[in-house]
Amino acid sequence: MSKLGNLGARLHRGEVSYDFVGNRKIWYGISILITITAIVGLAVRGLNMGIEFQGGAVFTTPKTSVSVSQAEEYAEEASGHDAIVQGLGNGSLRIQIAGIDTDRSDQIKETLAEDLKVDSERINAELVGPSWGDQIANKAWQGLGIFLILVVIYLAIAFEWRMALAAFVALIHDITITVGIYALVGFEVTPGTVIGLLTILGYSLYDTVVVFDSLKEQTKEITKQTRWTYSDVANRSINSTLVRSINTTVVALLPVAGLLFIGGGVLGAGMLNDISLSLFVGLAAGAYSSIFIATPLVADLKEREPQMKALKKRVLAKREKGEPLEAETAGESFADEPEDAAPAVVGPRNQPAPRNRGRGRPSGKRR
Repeated sequence: MSKLGNLGARLHRGEVSYDFVGNRKIWYGISILITITAIVGLAVRGLNMGIEFQGGAVFTTPKTSVSVSQAEEYAEEASGHDAIVQGLGNGSLRIQIAGIDTDRSDQIKETLAEDLKVDSERINAELVGPSWGDQIANKAWQGLGIFLILVVIYLAIAFEWRMALAAFVALIHDITITVGIYALVGFEVTPGTVIGLLTILGYSLYDTVVVFDSLKEQTKEITKQTRWTYSDVANRSINSTLVRSINTTVVALLPVAGLLFIGGGVLGAGMLNDISLSLFVGLAAGAYSSIFIATPLVADLKEREPQMKALKKRVLAKREKGEPLEAETAGESFADEPEDAAPAVVGPRNQPAPRNRGRGRPSGKRR
């Protein structure tokens, strides 16, 4: 078995662990810093909205010897607006100009044909009216809002409102970071961007639900024991699913990285950047928020409950007295382990013990 596989098995059994919940203030601080940077970038630079959202025209020219930079100058002079020019594989150009009315498109087309020294009849023009762009933008926001509402309702029913709130905060965290990166980088926001954004929210939610399901199972009747606090069990849940979350994220990021860095960067396929950047940033942010934000936030909220406060007080009192861990359980998730099998813990001193499958058997050999 590989070293990563051994580590994953040991994490799942509780033999090693990292104190994610105990160090939650560090992760909160990092997330706040990244979020503030994203918001500042969004406020200062704003989003580069595509013509699908603000209206405009796309002109596709036949093969021409004019460079992309020169064509961009011609387009900006002809329209009076910023233009985005992309070179296509057959030597033709794709010229995108936002914020122009359909009445001016014919005039701009003739001017471009003269500057580029091509026949105007061979320039293909696709027009998008500003009112249609506003409708597309409103539909995108409505789709995002409906998605978030359904997620909160589902999690509140399947788990509880604290987990729903934590998942909602994690999703908003992912959206803010992804949108902020788009503002800082200056990539164009298109319907493909919205599709990518909804896709990464699904990935982020999947990781979060996996941890929440483990946490829900392990905290059944937790108040009937005095060995572990809710935060201890929450930390165990993160560690037991950590390698699975990392593997899922890495496998998803590899093809997306190919689209972004090879397709969009090396090959110059700019249209791939619309969806690949949102997927790449969102998948990384979603994995981070699932591990470092969502579950620690649930632990914070649960520890505020009176019964969890009382449990924590009893557990800490027992630990201060140095009393041995008796075979006191709250279901199978809190089953006792042999005294000679103390786990090696990285982080908190006490973690929920793994299930003892050999409970009741003598430690020596059978006779």
